[in-house]
Amino acid sequence: MIFDLNFNSDIPKYQQLVNAINDALANNTIGSGDPLPSVNSIVKDYSLSRDTVFKAYSILKDNGVIESVPNKGYFVANDTRKVLLVLDTFKAYKEVLYHAFVNNLPKNVIVDVQFHHYNINNFKTILQNSKGKYFKYVVMSFNHKEVKGVLSEFDKDKLLLIDWNIFADDDNNYVFQDFGKSFFEALEPAITAFKNYKRLVFLYPSFTKHPSETVTYFKKFCESHHLKYKVITEIEDFKVTKGDAYISVSDRILGVFLEQCRAKTFEPGTDVGFLSYNETPMKPFIYKGISVISTDFKAMGATAAGFINEEKKIQTYIPTQLILRESL
Repeated sequence: MIFDLNFNSDIPKYQQLVNAINDALANNTIGSGDPLPSVNSIVKDYSLSRDTVFKAYSILKDNGVIESVPNKGYFVANDTRKVLLVLDTFKAYKEVLYHAFVNNLPKNVIVDVQFHHYNINNFKTILQNSKGKYFKYVVMSFNHKEVKGVLSEFDKDKLLLIDWNIFADDDNNYVFQDFGKSFFEALEPAITAFKNYKRLVFLYPSFTKHPSETVTYFKKFCESHHLKYKVITEIEDFKVTKGDAYISVSDRILGVFLEQCRAKTFEPGTDVGFLSYNETPMKPFIYKGISVISTDFKAMGATAAGFINEEKKIQTYIPTQLILRESL
């Protein structure tokens, strides 16, 4: 192995060694049972201290990635397993999912994370290049006609689809959230709050990748409760109006909303209301607390980890919940 170490980096050299070996495993440069360079050879070749190399190898050993054999050296652990996690983008709530997923895996499992950014060429390249190289695959798909064909090339016992039921077959493994009926039902506890406002406005920008079925169920909810409503897609023309309550699928628009409220001296939760889609670690603390409607991404990540840990079929939906705070 050749280690690419940056002696000017803020990352400690022992951690750079740990990262390099983990990356080599993820890229199939090394595999189960392969020998690793001796401590003495790394010390000599890279002008490192023995303590630095021992610390890196100790971390890898504690994590179950490598093992040591007396008088023979260090080897990649035979039970090391690599998992591919494919996400759309790395937003704050996806970070919650990621950490819950990783933290619920055994120490001998290495996770390689890739992002397709809703680009079909990225998606195809990631999946096709990974075929046969991973123990299991956890994939967040998106709405494109070629996605189903790419997924069909994988063993369904090794594939878990997460987040959105867009291309799942009856025999797929999946951990989804429901963007329709569950969204409708989660809005019910907020009906008293909604009736404090003149109108309910759904902010669904043209650039969003959020499933459109949520808009359909928003309209059904308003009509069933005789609420005045509007759907806005051209966000460039968005102006906060006193007496309106807003539901938004974009955190970018949350910033625009708060900025306009400050300029117009509107008090969120009194003059105007706001309900944001997807809980993030910061929303309880933004302003006086932003109300959210969200699936439990921590539960989604932990449930997905269960698919890696156990050889059994998994087909489940994570409930959508309402969390009322001062913004509504």
